[in-house]
Amino acid sequence: MRIQKKTALLATLLIALIALGIWYLSKPATAKLATPNAIPVRVVNVAEKDVPRFVSGIGSVLSLHSVVVRPQIDGVLTKLLVKEGQLVKAGDLLATIDDRTIRANLDQARAQLGESQAQLQVALVNLKRYKLLSVDDGVSKQTYDQQQALVNQLKATAQGNQASIDAAQVQLSYTQIRSPVTGRVGIRTVDEGNVLRMTDTQGLFTVTQIDPIAVEFSLPQQMLPTLQGLINDPEHAQVSAYIGADTDGETGNLLGEGHLTLIDNQINANTGTIRAKAEFNNPGQKLWPGLLVTVKIQTALDKAALVVPPTVVQRGLDQHFVYRVKGDKVEIVPVQMVYQGSGQDIIKGVKPGDVLVSDGQSRLKPGSTVQVLTEPPQVVQSEPKS
Repeated sequence: MRIQKKTALLATLLIALIALGIWYLSKPATAKLATPNAIPVRVVNVAEKDVPRFVSGIGSVLSLHSVVVRPQIDGVLTKLLVKEGQLVKAGDLLATIDDRTIRANLDQARAQLGESQAQLQVALVNLKRYKLLSVDDGVSKQTYDQQQALVNQLKATAQGNQASIDAAQVQLSYTQIRSPVTGRVGIRTVDEGNVLRMTDTQGLFTVTQIDPIAVEFSLPQQMLPTLQGLINDPEHAQVSAYIGADTDGETGNLLGEGHLTLIDNQINANTGTIRAKAEFNNPGQKLWPGLLVTVKIQTALDKAALVVPPTVVQRGLDQHFVYRVKGDKVEIVPVQMVYQGSGQDIIKGVKPGDVLVSDGQSRLKPGSTVQVLTEPPQVVQSEPKS
């Protein structure tokens, strides 16, 4: 019995060893691990392309023309011919004032002019007759001179009457209030039937030009030479306006694109900034007077620039440098930082296509062996606490 048990045990053990051997031989080969000393890194290639340079600042949208519509004569507001928020053109009739008194004055001035002209006509006929009689001493020289003075007096009276007519016509034109600019009507402050006076400072409403429109902004005083060069450019510098954007202008909504038109005539000594203004076409009325926006100006264009992400360039004690991959090792390459933009840096000291380390530099030193990772890093999401 013991011999049978031992035999069965040995057979079982043998079968187990055979099964283990078969499993070991048939299992899939595992990938070779990298050298224990290899440091995992991520890399990018140096790109060569044309890169525009930008400068950004905070600005405020301003109307090129904003007019408070006020009466130029006293009178009762008889009609309002526009609605709040309506778009009007320069010269459009906005409102009317009661004109009956002015029309009566105009008719009176015209009647007085007619009377003066009739008297002048008679005086001219008499003057002509006296001139003929004075040749044969039919009338005295004094009588002739008095008639000449009467003619001159009546001419002056007629001119005064004509001036009264012109003044009444001007006053009559003031009873029709027309838009001085093309723009949008604001909220009105009076209704029909109210008495308007020239001393009213509030006015009827405002008319504000929306298209085109301007943006005023401030930049550091060091930008003055750059701005002067841009504004002298016949094509002018392109200016973009964003809302909800940071000073890099990379987030937020683009509201419009315009061009630089004006640099202020002095620098603010308290803030060390200089004001500038840009003009925008605004057909969609996305730019609104008083709106705060972020402006972004293209100041230059670097052609065939060497571009890398900001994470590539490291700062040493004396200079900037990058880690360049050569085979499975890295070397330090000093570089010159030409321009730091949003999302990309322009550098000198490397060549297009060079492989540079973009992540994992903290463990590197010259000659370190690296393993280039190709998969994106896994994002571990923490479970919410209950």
